[in-house]
Amino acid sequence: MNASDAMFLPDVQSHTDSRNLALQRVGIKDLSIPVQIEGADGIVQSSIAKVDMFVALPAELKGTHMSRFIEVLQLNQQALSITRMQSLMQETLTRLEAQEGRIEFRMPFFVKKKAPVSGVESLMDYQLSLRAECLKNHIRVTQKIVVPVTSLCPCSKKISAYGAHNQRSHITISAEVAATLAPEQLIAAAEKSASSEVYGILKRPDEKFVTEQAYDNPKFVEDLVRDVALAVKALPEVVAAQIEAENFEAIHNHSAYALIEFDKRHP
Repeated sequence: MNASDAMFLPDVQSHTDSRNLALQRVGIKDLSIPVQIEGADGIVQSSIAKVDMFVALPAELKGTHMSRFIEVLQLNQQALSITRMQSLMQETLTRLEAQEGRIEFRMPFFVKKKAPVSGVESLMDYQLSLRAECLKNHIRVTQKIVVPVTSLCPCSKKISAYGAHNQRSHITISAEVAATLAPEQLIAAAEKSASSEVYGILKRPDEKFVTEQAYDNPKFVEDLVRDVALAVKALPEVVAAQIEAENFEAIHNHSAYALIEFDKRHP
């Protein structure tokens, strides 16, 4: 086959489908790519992301062009941000000739933290997701972050002669945003609402500090989501949010869980 013959290869995906069933999502899933992420003060860091890209497929079409998703990513390698996710979604819809679609990047995000007493520095990793979705000609962007923290049980502290059980907890914030919002702002909202933060490295004076800090600041799982919700709601960039907290219980073989949602458009 020569180059001229290749120009006349059949485009099977564009054929008409007789079953008359529209697909809400079709595309690629779990593609690994290197990315750059824009953080606080415009500082950019590198990471590795898992990417999902989907578009809606009309009932009359047999398939979509899967290679075009990859082409969009290859041609657009700027640092990820809220505005970049919006434009990437629009470019995907244009390239795939679609009306609706969804893109999601999932990746570790790193923050350098100082231990509270010794000041020793270490990196903390957080799971960050950026998702853009277009429905009914409207693109919305959601930023999701999973923040590990420490929570100490108020009931255990109250009823015990000494000590109280505590555990590592995950606070998950999924925030729909209307403007650029650094991931560090959502991380801070979660960490400041917990009994204590979690650190990569702690020296003995630091361990004493965070242990006593947690003991002085007990939180039920219900307290966690309520306090985080207040902090996130105060961020002007956030339109709506869902906050989850899961305590990996130290004295039970199950987790404690709570969820709260708000939408500023519907107070």
